[in-house]
Amino acid sequence: MNKADIAFSLMSSGRMNCAQTVLTSYAEKYGLERNLALKLSQGFGGGMGRTGSVCGAITAAYMVIGLAQEAWEKDPRQSMEKTYEYVREFNRKFRAIHKSTLCKELLGYDLSKPEDHALARSKQVFTSSCPTFVADAVKILDDILGSD
Repeated sequence: MNKADIAFSLMSSGRMNCAQTVLTSYAEKYGLERNLALKLSQGFGGGMGRTGSVCGAITAAYMVIGLAQEAWEKDPRQSMEKTYEYVREFNRKFRAIHKSTLCKELLGYDLSKPEDHALARSKQVFTSSCPTFVADAVKILDDILGSD
């Protein structure tokens, strides 16, 4: 089973949010302890704290891109510029598939509204739609950064 399939399965289980699923998929590879990855990413689900903003799978992908970069003590801009380049590439590829990076547009529900959140939950979008976004984020990351 590849990393995208594992992430899809984890997200489908409903035990983690989208950001947690993506970041923990790469935690070991980049020397980040799993529990710390879970804690760092927990606030990004639902489009940053359930506000419907940028999808948590995407914000976690940005974290992974940052983790993958070598830190340049003498010239941190060099590392940041490479990170920004990869983030822009990630966004282009994700938008090519899903047309948006915003949670509320991807899901069709504004999770910042309690009635939309309840409707999304009742329609099971977190276990039906979100796993696809997570798996695609992982596939794009593997394409950009190289798979294991």
